[in-house]
Amino acid sequence: MAAPQAKQPASTLRSSRIQTIVYMFVALLALTGLADALYLTIMHVTGQSVLCGGSISCSQVLASKYSHVGPIPTAAFGLAGYFTVFSCATFSAFGWVRARFWLAVAVGLMLIGTLWLLFVQAFLLHQYCRYCLLSAAITFLLAGIVVAMPAAPANPAQ
Repeated sequence: MAAPQAKQPASTLRSSRIQTIVYMFVALLALTGLADALYLTIMHVTGQSVLCGGSISCSQVLASKYSHVGPIPTAAFGLAGYFTVFSCATFSAFGWVRARFWLAVAVGLMLIGTLWLLFVQAFLLHQYCRYCLLSAAITFLLAGIVVAMPAAPANPAQ
């Protein structure tokens, strides 16, 4: 017969529920960024022009020498980053504590890459890509959420 489990305080359960909701929101944001990065990667690999709503700046940014590292499109790095964030946020929502650390690491690396690419657009190319700015906004939002994330409730079992 299993030993009876001790009841958790209501504040711990509420905190746990809030964290789950936050991680699910992070996963949804990551899916949005994943769709953006996937579109840009596919367009780059197939050589098609990106629909930028009449903005020539977007095409110039995506055709620049900064749009790829060797044969790998820059958007493919975003694809890997957003997939990692989505995976870690999903694992975190289900209580895997180690995924929280890797989520913070992935978002930190993405923030560094985003800052570099914004610098390139602003000071080297003097052009802006709407898709890149969307990705930057998502990354900044993810970074803000990770920084403001409430601490995990103490659970000695994990």
